[in-house]
Amino acid sequence: MGRIPTSTRAYAAWAIVCVVWGTTYLAIRISLETIPPMLLAAIRWIVAGGLVITVLAIRGVRLPKPPAWPSLAVLGILLLGFGNGAVVWAEQTVPSGLTAVLVATSPFWMVGIDSLMPNGEPFTLRRIVGLLVGFCGIVMLVWPEIRVGGGRAFLGGVIATQIACVGWATGSSYARHRGRGHASDENVMATAAFEMLFGGVFLLAAGLALHEGSHLVFTLRTGGALAYLIVFGAIGGFTAYAYALKHLPVATVSLYAYINPVIAVVLGTLILREPFSWRMAVAAVVVLAGMAVVRSRN
Repeated sequence: MGRIPTSTRAYAAWAIVCVVWGTTYLAIRISLETIPPMLLAAIRWIVAGGLVITVLAIRGVRLPKPPAWPSLAVLGILLLGFGNGAVVWAEQTVPSGLTAVLVATSPFWMVGIDSLMPNGEPFTLRRIVGLLVGFCGIVMLVWPEIRVGGGRAFLGGVIATQIACVGWATGSSYARHRGRGHASDENVMATAAFEMLFGGVFLLAAGLALHEGSHLVFTLRTGGALAYLIVFGAIGGFTAYAYALKHLPVATVSLYAYINPVIAVVLGTLILREPFSWRMAVAAVVVLAGMAVVRSRN
């Protein structure tokens, strides 16, 4: 058998991100029942990064040298410190489904920020139309939840999701352009692990500053959800995301934000027996239509 093409592996990694990260909103919500938000995110990324670095070191994989650490720290803080930490914070007051739709605005930020950078991908009319169509589908998907939110705490959570989007978009665009330069030959898992570690340390500092340690409690339920976030959401999902981002256009990779809520609805219907209506079916079709428009080249 021949070697699997890089593009095929990149799309496979992207598919993993779409599926796995669609399940993490529920896991975060469960974990927050007894674990404070910043420490939850910190434990998730420090443990995940530490495990991956340990395994890679044992296998003799070349790890990033100190000169590369500053840029990896920037990526970790942007992608995970703000990009993930703010999402976890938001889920304290915003329903998980609505959090997903608000995070689905990240493609707007990602494509927009990337278009402003040197050699960035053009922000074409076709992409604008595709992103708008996809976002309309997401709104249709979670419209009942959108109608019930209110209060300052809720508004703070909504703002937190947009802070997450900006952090994630900026970090993703920086990672994409960094990968085109001297970092193009780096081991993806190694760089992702260091980003996890740096992002986790940033979140740990935030959690300690907020005195979250006194509220930290583990139960079998919340500990299990955290373990899922570490193994699948962090180690598997983030490594796959880093690989896809290195080999696929930013606009394509960013479409995971449209698919994640769809995956969440399907899992809720099959596993939790949540209702599935014609509105949800139509919304799913609209989301996929928007994805197709953004991915089209002609």
